[in-house]
Amino acid sequence: MLSPTIDEKINAALTPLVSSVSDAVFTTVNIAGVDVPILVLWLSAGMLFFTFYLNFINFRGFKQAFKIVRGDYDNPSDPGEVTHFQALSTALSNTVGLGNIAGVAVAISIGGPGATFWMILAGIFGMATKFTEVTLGHKYRTIHEDGTISGGPMYYMSKGLAKRGLPNLGKALAIFAALSAVAGGFGSGAMFQSNQSTQQLGNVIASLSGQNIEGSQWILGAIIAALVGFVIIGGLKRIVHVTQVLVPFMGVFYMSAALVIILYHYQDVPQAFVAIFEGAFAPIGVAGGFIGVFIQGIRRATFSNEAGLGYASIAHAPAKTTEPVAEGLVALLEPFIDTVLVCTATALVIIITGAYTNTDNLNGIALTSAAFGSVVSWFPYLLSVAAVLFAFSTMIASFYFSHRAFIYLVKKPSFAADLTFKLLFLVAIITGAGMNLSAAINFADASYMAIAFPNLLALYIMAPEVKLMLKDYMNRLKSGEIKPYIET
Repeated sequence: MLSPTIDEKINAALTPLVSSVSDAVFTTVNIAGVDVPILVLWLSAGMLFFTFYLNFINFRGFKQAFKIVRGDYDNPSDPGEVTHFQALSTALSNTVGLGNIAGVAVAISIGGPGATFWMILAGIFGMATKFTEVTLGHKYRTIHEDGTISGGPMYYMSKGLAKRGLPNLGKALAIFAALSAVAGGFGSGAMFQSNQSTQQLGNVIASLSGQNIEGSQWILGAIIAALVGFVIIGGLKRIVHVTQVLVPFMGVFYMSAALVIILYHYQDVPQAFVAIFEGAFAPIGVAGGFIGVFIQGIRRATFSNEAGLGYASIAHAPAKTTEPVAEGLVALLEPFIDTVLVCTATALVIIITGAYTNTDNLNGIALTSAAFGSVVSWFPYLLSVAAVLFAFSTMIASFYFSHRAFIYLVKKPSFAADLTFKLLFLVAIITGAGMNLSAAINFADASYMAIAFPNLLALYIMAPEVKLMLKDYMNRLKSGEIKPYIET
């Protein structure tokens, strides 16, 4: 077991870096006496713009999205590497993670129940943003000579803006986006997920053994890193095979446990929703007022569902289809599943059990664990299993996203360079295990969300193109030109 002083030394070394990165990304503007991150305003404006500009595609495209995901339009001869469902599972494995468990707890502990209201709204409106970026990501994907496919914000920025006579802007934004994706994969995908999952595991092991095992997070982090390493060595095919099984299982597993808590407190559910609504507009002053709660809700929702960040377009680019709009429709389901369903379930558990009023200064996953344990004493153990599954799936998906960005930057990396990248990602998992919560969250947020600035700018510029594509798709769907695939 490593000495606790090593934890302190590494945290002390990382704190200045974390602070500088976080301050740069979350530059604020003062509104009504509250420092509001410009990034939150930028993301909020994007969600609203695309919802109205695309005529509420987040609602009218919902039914068609389910038809596509269940395979009605799957044509095995279409170019691509994965099915619509596999692409959705890979994208969800990156979004349905510890942000749904720990991130929600952070939002409520700071902003109160009202933060839940803004998380839900961000999930609903974020569906339109997610549709836009994935549609473009699929359209501007690159099919390599070996049949592998690369896509994502880097590609629609460089190719799409070049078509509009802005090649230099497109290239600059693409490079910044790729660097952000690499940093985000390490910060959010490796460090934050490792930090919260090993913390929960460490607490449970300590509870079972009756011993203080401080410092064990490093050992747990190393074990998780080894398991992640086994999957990522197998490339995209192994990643999608794991995620298409793991994502549905862990979703049902976690939601079932949350439902037990909610049903146990069913009489408190109406009051919980009252607290959520009232808190959204008349929150307790300690949360920073209405604007403070709004910030927490939007920030945590975006960290969880990624709408506006462009990462999902990397997962959906290899999907087997000749219709980019169809893949965009599949993607709009992600914020709904991630935020409206899973995050809301977590929030209800924390609120109806009263765990958010805990005076023991619990935060992150420890707060969620206390909420689960208040009803069934052994539920924190189930939460530990869920935490590991969520973290594991997010880590392997985040690796894939950051690795695609790495390949965009270096084009054809040597075997040594590629292996070094993979090893550094695994080291980040181990390092994150021993970081303190605030440092882990701040670095994860900043590194992960920096990509929103270039991504949304590119989406605004190419919005008319997406609108025309959507109109054409819907017209062909209505006329019967686009119809379910029937094998002959």
